[in-house]
Amino acid sequence: MNLHSLTLHELHEKLKKREVSSVEVTESVLRRISATEDRLHSFITLCPDSAVAEARKADERLKKGGESSPLLGIPVAVKDIFLTQGVLTTCASRILANLLPPYDSTTVKKLRQAGAVIVGKTNLDEFAMGSSTENSAFAATRNPWRLDRVPGGSSGGSAAAVAADQCIAALGTDTGGSIRQPAACCGIAGMKPTYGRASRYGIIAFASSLDQVGPMTKDVTDGALVLEAIAGYDPSDSTSVNVPVPAYAGFLNGDVKGLKVGIPREYFIPGMQPEVEQAVKEGIRVLEKNGVTVEEISLPHTEYAVAVYYIIATAEASSNLARYDGMKYGHRASAKDLTETYRKSREEGFGAEVKRRIMLGTYALSAGYYDAYYLKAQKVRALIKKDFATALKKCDAIITPTAPTTAFKIGEKTQDPLQMYLSDILTISVNLAGLPALSLPCGFDSQGLPTGMQIIGKHFDEPTILRIAFAYEQATEWHKKKPKL
Repeated sequence: MNLHSLTLHELHEKLKKREVSSVEVTESVLRRISATEDRLHSFITLCPDSAVAEARKADERLKKGGESSPLLGIPVAVKDIFLTQGVLTTCASRILANLLPPYDSTTVKKLRQAGAVIVGKTNLDEFAMGSSTENSAFAATRNPWRLDRVPGGSSGGSAAAVAADQCIAALGTDTGGSIRQPAACCGIAGMKPTYGRASRYGIIAFASSLDQVGPMTKDVTDGALVLEAIAGYDPSDSTSVNVPVPAYAGFLNGDVKGLKVGIPREYFIPGMQPEVEQAVKEGIRVLEKNGVTVEEISLPHTEYAVAVYYIIATAEASSNLARYDGMKYGHRASAKDLTETYRKSREEGFGAEVKRRIMLGTYALSAGYYDAYYLKAQKVRALIKKDFATALKKCDAIITPTAPTTAFKIGEKTQDPLQMYLSDILTISVNLAGLPALSLPCGFDSQGLPTGMQIIGKHFDEPTILRIAFAYEQATEWHKKKPKL
């Protein structure tokens, strides 16, 4: 039996019954990484020695008994944007290539408290800016389903690692679709919780009003279990919201009768890959057969979402990334004076896409342009949020495709940033509105690449999203398919 191929909840049962040990599971995962990593490049940093040590501690806890955490002894991976004490945290950037944080992010701390075994830090687009994981300073991650395709981004390393069984579950971050789009590209479940649901403390910021951490897992049940472990109020994070954390797995009963789902006409856009549209519409029919009522709705300001996002997100990035100057930590260039040190450190440390977004954001915030761009974008953001509020008064959730196409070829869009930005056209609005959303697999195209269906819910109503997703999952087999590596 390949322990690395099992789900989190399957392994939890085996660990609880002492049929396997955490060390055995961890070693199985590490062997899988060794066999596949040279083709995938899912990880930036691996932690095999500390992982085995953590697994031994988990086995001691399991031996004592009395603990019920489903993550106890489970090997997980963490996107290399989360601070991890004593373990390199690079954000896939040269400017942070030597950063050893002195503390853990709150989310990582919660994983450790739950007994999870951290096997490594996964690859991403530099500073989480991208939709393909090609913008990493170290290597481009490849899609396990087809090695000539991208895994999506920016959490592409986490998505690829989960899909390829290099870990049992992983954490990602989602600023404009960075959990959901790679989840769709790699055929896994990926959830962006409500903004404020999980702590952002100790996560290197891209756009502070949009960033949110979430689980990336093999199925919906695993996602519910990880979300419960990482969710909750954190006084160290001023954007964290003090709302009780429910037992999310308790809502996975397969019963969706009586629920009403909205289908926004603006999300089935011209240029969408026909196979994607077909797969999502078939997914909606499956839910209808299980008792869900479907209604067409409108989100009229959707067409402005990409423009609004790339003004607000770049403006916040420009501000957040001003701290990386080679002084306190990170890359410092050799230069004749202080001004040149600043300039050269940033020039050498940042990649092309990060520079592009810093410049766009700085321009949008500059004198004479703030009102014309940034302020106007915030006003339109409010309208987008209002569209969702109106729609979700009439229905319990909204269903859309996650991405307009399946995974594209590596290098296909690198010379056309605008085409790359459109990869997130169906996910961006959710971040602007601060809503929770989940992507899960709903089929494959003619090239054997997964398609994703997105379920969007009301603020802090993750239970309804999970309930619908689980019901769909139980009625289909897509989540059980594995790439042949």
